Amino acid sequence: MKRPLFCEICPAAYRLSAEKEILKRRISDALGSVKFAQERSDSPLPVSIYTHNSLIRRRLGNVDMQLQENKATNLTLASAHLNGILIRPGETFSLWRLVGRTTAAKGYREGLTIARGKPSHGIGGGLCQLSNLIHWMVLHSELTITEHHHHDGLDLFPDFGRQIPFGTGTSITYNYLDYRVTNNTQNTYQLFVRVDGEYLCGELRAAEQLPHTFHIHAENEFFSREGDTVYRNGQVFRDVIDRTTGQRLEHQLIRTNHAKVMYPVEEERIKN
Repeated sequence: MKRPLFCEICPAAYRLSAEKEILKRRISDALGSVKFAQERSDSPLPVSIYTHNSLIRRRLGNVDMQLQENKATNLTLASAHLNGILIRPGETFSLWRLVGRTTAAKGYREGLTIARGKPSHGIGGGLCQLSNLIHWMVLHSELTITEHHHHDGLDLFPDFGRQIPFGTGTSITYNYLDYRVTNNTQNTYQLFVRVDGEYLCGELRAAEQLPHTFHIHAENEFFSREGDTVYRNGQVFRDVIDRTTGQRLEHQLIRTNHAKVMYPVEEERIKN
């Protein structure tokens, strides 16, 4: 029998391990040379690079819909810390450095989280939808992703009105699983995010127009069975397209999916 990790012994051990990782990240940032984006402006930069709206209250399997209601509150609170943030040349955007720790004292509520490969709940849960939205917009820009975590190869819920390819999501946990983006260009970027009724709305803007557009899409998607386990397979590509000529300059593989499916799949959809 595999010996459990210290963090798996009991909830108290898990919390202690998490606090250790939080402290390590704080020390690393304090001693590092990264210049973090921190200035916000209500005045939008002149060029709209990409916009996307994400439905907040989605039915995810048997998950309690109250957690989705709470998520709307959490997204509203967290978005306020990011809205209008400027990412100047040489700066790094860090979601957690801007949002800070999500606590009940700040108004955050119990929302959906993922723990050990299963749906769970916790204060501030549901903010991965915010990092998902930002990541999707960043993929349509020339910003460089410097920290990005996935949900460990799991397909937890059936598709419900999916608008973006599977495998382009993010996993975040304060503060040691962050989402970070560095601006290695000479252009200044600006991020706007807000909750508007049923949707989390995002827009990425810039001081100057980009020479390229980007198209992200999935290819070779299918379900397979390996023993008693069903997997979701596929590849996610990013095409870099010349804005003037419309010519595709690059066909970049950005993700290969082989994710364990955690819900029933109709037999006819499984490729043998």
